[in-house]
Amino acid sequence: MTEISQSIAACRLCADRFAATQTAHRPRPVVWFHPSARVLIAGQAPGARVHASGKPFDDRSGDRLRDWLGLTPDRFYDRSRVAIVPMAFCFPGYDAGGSDLPPPAICRATWQDAVMGALPNIRLRILVGGYAHRFHLGAKAGVTQTVLAWRDHWPGALPLPHPSWRNTGWLKRNPWFEQEVLPAVRAKVREVLND
Repeated sequence: MTEISQSIAACRLCADRFAATQTAHRPRPVVWFHPSARVLIAGQAPGARVHASGKPFDDRSGDRLRDWLGLTPDRFYDRSRVAIVPMAFCFPGYDAGGSDLPPPAICRATWQDAVMGALPNIRLRILVGGYAHRFHLGAKAGVTQTVLAWRDHWPGALPLPHPSWRNTGWLKRNPWFEQEVLPAVRAKVREVLND
């Protein structure tokens, strides 16, 4: 691990915050990047399953994301090629209604600049969900409008909706995403990783 990876893995800034959630869990930063990576996957924050496994996108959302990108698990989890850097490195917990809490802003403020500086070889940023769209693109519109305007950020960045199975309805209402965006992103990922 690099020095920045070790520092993030040891981070306990949100211990009190997480202890006060419905899940009353401890911090467990999920750190998954290496300076040689060429593709960045920027997401929101680990979910409960990823918190338990310590492996990003180790859930049904990850299965869908890997399909969208045309990557096998071996290629997806190759840190030397693919960096997975969420807006918060720990599972934020659930609120009283059982919904995911937002990624704590302190994580982004503490770590994002240093992590981005430690990834000098990134050639494609895949931005998953609204939090990543706002941080990396400065997006002011909602997810649908931001993803519709994907060509405005191409070929260096690509905004995607979250691959959660809760978004299956969104995918059905927006067939252009599968028809236009996915072929382009699969071809670009292949190109970047095979160079």
